[in-house]
Amino acid sequence: METQTQAHNYPLPLDFDNVSTLPDSYVWSTTTLPSDDPCHCTINDRKASLPVIDIGDPSAYDLVRHACEKWGAFQVINHGVPLSLFHETEFQTRRLFSLPTEQKLLVARLPSKVVGYGSARIQAFYTELMWSEGFGMMGSPVEHARKLWPQDHAKFWYNYYFAW
Repeated sequence: METQTQAHNYPLPLDFDNVSTLPDSYVWSTTTLPSDDPCHCTINDRKASLPVIDIGDPSAYDLVRHACEKWGAFQVINHGVPLSLFHETEFQTRRLFSLPTEQKLLVARLPSKVVGYGSARIQAFYTELMWSEGFGMMGSPVEHARKLWPQDHAKFWYNYYFAW
């Protein structure tokens, strides 16, 4: 059973708390996976690893472009972002996604928007649904945070807004 909003009638993430089996619409066959998926390639009989890019390397721009074109992802090192910020961001992310579904739906993303709670934006390109949920932010998330935590929203948006 896929969750839908009555007002907007578009798919939202599966209600993870109330689903005991994977619905058929979320099953991906191996034929739907890209054949050149870099996560499944091998180099010298070993699994290939994600590119690691030192942001201080003079060729970082070219390395990032190459990683995006060939992998779609990369790891950045020597970026100067404090580890404490990563920990706080992970804590706030877990705090957000552990909310009950009906509470997260208070900030549901409209189909034409990029901010708010909803399915992955890439979902539109596939016939199968993704077993995931997301929360897009751009600018200050203070309005969303107030809806999610009316009495305790400052820590969420403060961490996001002032950390960067």
